[in-house]
Amino acid sequence: MINIYSYLQSQKGGTAIEYGLVAAGISLAIAVAVFAFGDGLEELYNNTFTDALEG
Repeated sequence: MINIYSYLQSQKGGTAIEYGLVAAGISLAIAVAVFAFGDGLEELYNNTFTDALEG
């Protein structure tokens, strides 16, 4: 009975879940940024690359 109680009081599983939620939040933020700014960044890089090739 003591082992079950100590298992339920363990913080290890909760910490892993918290890290997973943080990672999911960061991934979501990156995805939103890519969709919001992706076209503008693509145009910027294409123009820079074209200018570099033309001299």
